[in-house]
Amino acid sequence: MSVWLVMVVCGLLTFGLRLSFIVAEGRVRFPRWFRVLLPFVPVATLTALIVPELLLANGALWLSWQNARLMAGIIAITIAALTRSVLWTLVGGFATLALWSSVIR
Repeated sequence: MSVWLVMVVCGLLTFGLRLSFIVAEGRVRFPRWFRVLLPFVPVATLTALIVPELLLANGALWLSWQNARLMAGIIAITIAALTRSVLWTLVGGFATLALWSSVIR
């Protein structure tokens, strides 16, 4: 199976899944517990994607000041908490990652 076919099939599946929620709007009544938990899905998903990238190197836990990703993550979290700005969080995190990576090498 070619890479392009896999990408198209995955795109169609993703589109169909998202479309199903739009089409179901007003026709299907989800249980209260489902509606209460739904706002936590983006936070949980983003956390599950980011935390391993910050804490793991080659499958091993790496808690050190030499871990540039971890340091950039800590700075980005701090900026986000203080400013509530996505732009400044990204700029500060990427700048820290670039500077820290160049300093420790």
